[in-house]
Amino acid sequence: MKKQISRKDFLNKMSVAGAAAFLSPMALHASTWKIKEEKIKVGVIGCGSVSNVYLPHLSKSPHVELVSTCDIKPERAKQQAEKFNIPNHYPHIDQMLAGAPFALMVNLTNMQEHYRLNKQAIQAGKHVWSEKPLANTYQQGAELLKLAKQKGTRLWGAPAVVNSPQFAFMSKAIQEGKLGKVAAAHGHYGHEGPDWSAFFYEELGGSLPDLAVYNLATITGLLGPVKSVVAMLNIITPTRNTGDKGKIKVVAEDNAMVLMEHQSGVLSHVQSGFNYFDPYGHAGTGQERPTISLYGTEGNMHLIGYDWAPSGVDMATKEEVETTRYVTDPGTYVWQEGASVIAKSLVTGEEPLIDVEHSLHVLEIIEAARKSEKTGERIALESKFKWPMIS
Repeated sequence: MKKQISRKDFLNKMSVAGAAAFLSPMALHASTWKIKEEKIKVGVIGCGSVSNVYLPHLSKSPHVELVSTCDIKPERAKQQAEKFNIPNHYPHIDQMLAGAPFALMVNLTNMQEHYRLNKQAIQAGKHVWSEKPLANTYQQGAELLKLAKQKGTRLWGAPAVVNSPQFAFMSKAIQEGKLGKVAAAHGHYGHEGPDWSAFFYEELGGSLPDLAVYNLATITGLLGPVKSVVAMLNIITPTRNTGDKGKIKVVAEDNAMVLMEHQSGVLSHVQSGFNYFDPYGHAGTGQERPTISLYGTEGNMHLIGYDWAPSGVDMATKEEVETTRYVTDPGTYVWQEGASVIAKSLVTGEEPLIDVEHSLHVLEIIEAARKSEKTGERIALESKFKWPMIS
């Protein structure tokens, strides 16, 4: 006999009216690190391509006062400062830290520089939001977190995929047993590779910290910490033509397959690369196929679109065997919102869903994948994070 409200009807209602309620932890609390001002002063370092997406979002935040820009190419810092009415611009982090006061540094520089610059900012007493990864090794990341605690500041790292309503829906469905016992998951993300900068292909660059990091954050956020990793990485295209350095030799992996065993026993797999023809291009506009899939004893679930730009969740269960799409409204979520969300957190004292321990765990997975490729071994992980992230 059918229930008065089917699971399908219930989930449809939840996806429209309830998903937003799961975007924050149940116990939001005022924290000792809440600032006293209505807006937090923000300095942005790195005025390249990513700043063209971050700065518009930050400039519209009611919680942000943009104070300064900084770039080793001074003309870029000046240009962005003028474009967004930012009063100060600097050619070097030393000058920015010694210049107009600010509380939060947003780091949008090349990934190879993140550890060094984040450390310098934390030592100067700044909170830090860093584009991915927040350091180049897990040990470096743990060092930054320890330093931040000593200095009484906060540290967070991209990506912000756990903020989407689709992630919230999927997390809630898993916890409520809609899929039964989850057994396996798969994620993929790739394109033909950036051509504007060489750093993507240089040492400590690669498709893992640039692309796979999104899927790794989503899958671990949904399924919990990983206890071991096996991986194969290689280079498919040995040379690249780049906008800043011309033709270069590729050093970092541009092709990656990472197999993970979660502490729960779930096996998951992420593939990424800079050699994938994608008709949706680097921007991903129009992607309407699954990029994250989960399978369990009672159902399956698929994230539609990229996890940094999701457009829905498809789910089928033994009770509702017809695949149905849920959470087609992204709400206000965009991938570049991380720094704005953190600024709001610092002003209101509400703990964000984005968690630095989670970012560090993803960083350790990337490092373990590279170690596995070099040694041929299965690599055990030591880091953990609070999970489930949404309760």
